[in-house]
Amino acid sequence: MSPSHEPVMVAEVLEHLAPSRGGVFVDCTVGLGGHASALLEGGASRLIGFDRDPAALAEARAALSTFGDRVELVHSDYRRFNAVLDELGAGNVDGVLADLGVSSMQLDAPGRGFSFRKDDPLDMRMDPTSGPTAAESIRDVDERTLADVIYEFGEERHSRRIARAIVTARERAPIETTGTLADLVRRAVPRKGYSRIDPATRTFQAIRIWVNRELNGLDIFLGDVARRLADGGRMAVMTFHSLEDRVVKHTLRALQDEGIGLRIRTKRPIVPAEAEIERNPRARSAKLRVAEQTGRASS
Repeated sequence: MSPSHEPVMVAEVLEHLAPSRGGVFVDCTVGLGGHASALLEGGASRLIGFDRDPAALAEARAALSTFGDRVELVHSDYRRFNAVLDELGAGNVDGVLADLGVSSMQLDAPGRGFSFRKDDPLDMRMDPTSGPTAAESIRDVDERTLADVIYEFGEERHSRRIARAIVTARERAPIETTGTLADLVRRAVPRKGYSRIDPATRTFQAIRIWVNRELNGLDIFLGDVARRLADGGRMAVMTFHSLEDRVVKHTLRALQDEGIGLRIRTKRPIVPAEAEIERNPRARSAKLRVAEQTGRASS
């Protein structure tokens, strides 16, 4: 696996999920199979992995082929967690990992449209077999909704100015490439205040989250996982932006207070060590939260 595709915080994931206990583990965003491979090598008896990206799933299938029938891979969104496990005949599980957000492979792959570092078709779909592309989405949306999307999901203070620029430009010609969109955003906002990041960064994040509905149903998914854990089972959730982390933090706290036996193991999120960030800069924004099923309270 190349350095750009190095899975994040593998040692920390193994420490907290403890696959040496054996049992059934689920990787809800299997990606290229890096974390899944580590869980299997660490002692997981069975690994169920799913991903909404068919290209990632094909890579994972090749990477995990040496583990034989200990692995089952499914093309699915992680929000179908219960349905996937039911379809596979799996009961309660011993460990669950959800590594949320866009993957390095998706950022780097030509033609996917996640990055503005090269001029690609404006797609941004994690599952390119389903739903409208980013180009189609910004073509049809009204200006006010687009401004709200950029503000809410990108935390971009110039959201209204950017939305106006996009709507004005699309009246002349469709916005169909990452380069076109990035240039529009850069021209729409003052350069001051963006010394550390490209002015297009927050808008691209916002549109990607919107297109893929990344925050939709995240709280429901976490509840489904919490209720599917066997006694002593653990869930680890890795996020890469503050909006996602906020949902995870508040949902885990609410589930802990529900009396279903869930206990948060991480009072504060675990972050990568400096050595890992130096080796893999994309790990910089990662945060890992872990919870454990300690035994359901009797009624």
